[in-house]
Amino acid sequence: MKLVINGEERSFSASMSVEALLGELGVDPRKVAVERNLEIVPKSSYAQVGVTDGDKLEIVAFIGGGSDSDSFTVAGKTFHSRLLVGTGKYKDFEETAKAIAESGAEIVTVAVRRVNLSDPSKPMLVDYVSPKQYTFLPNTAGCYTADDSVRTLRLAREAGGWNLVKLEVLGDQTTLYPNMPETLKAAEALIKDGFEVMVYCSDDPIQAKILEDMGCVAIMPLGSLIGSGLGILNPITIRLIKETVKVPVLVDAGVGTASDAAVAMELGCDGVLMNTAIAHARDPIRMARAMKLAVEAGRLSYLAGRMPKKSYADPSSPLAGLI
Repeated sequence: MKLVINGEERSFSASMSVEALLGELGVDPRKVAVERNLEIVPKSSYAQVGVTDGDKLEIVAFIGGGSDSDSFTVAGKTFHSRLLVGTGKYKDFEETAKAIAESGAEIVTVAVRRVNLSDPSKPMLVDYVSPKQYTFLPNTAGCYTADDSVRTLRLAREAGGWNLVKLEVLGDQTTLYPNMPETLKAAEALIKDGFEVMVYCSDDPIQAKILEDMGCVAIMPLGSLIGSGLGILNPITIRLIKETVKVPVLVDAGVGTASDAAVAMELGCDGVLMNTAIAHARDPIRMARAMKLAVEAGRLSYLAGRMPKKSYADPSSPLAGLI
């Protein structure tokens, strides 16, 4: 039997009750709350409610306020996963859902597209990835003008009520590089319209500061070209952006492998957004897990503080007492 518990898949030998599961996990049932498949399980029913293959459970407990839980906040919303993932390019919605679950992401970007009127009953993303479980971040992928971007996000808000959005206005189809004049124009209109704008932009500290001063809630400089997998090409400017603005900075685009994600986090970034690096891996589910661990490792490395670089060797073992 396989269960997804707190975002991680675990295997068990047989079906069992919630009470038995907690016992096997070594968790005191008096100190936790359990949600099974998005429904809360009353404590009085732990012994009667069973768990079966494929169930998704959340087991939570209270923690003291002001703990050192490593999280980041965007527009007043706090998130514990610093990995954001896209929902495109997978072979099907089932693979999309599995990869997102394995990544541990709490925020997923979603594109706004026309409903297929020739087959309106065709499955949609929300049939596999629930906005009740994840924070949907509507984006303007494929938009090349400020007007198209604003129109798209207004439709997204009407469809799902989302104010937190990701703005990207592309310059051309070859590079998918951000068109900054149009981005600034769109950002101004959206903020005036009450949107909370996370913005994809060039890796330019001056532009980043302008966007922050306009009221954008997060700055998302590209690591390299969208879908290229080239990694973080300009780490110095990314770090300058982080030192320049006070809102969260998340690397967006260009991550190809786990080491790229770790580099982004070691620069002090608040998070990383990726899609192709996971969806086009030979094993997307395994890569999603790798990216989760890389983001966590990079963040820990940044918090720990790396050793200083030196021009000469420095022996690890003391020379005193050498034979």
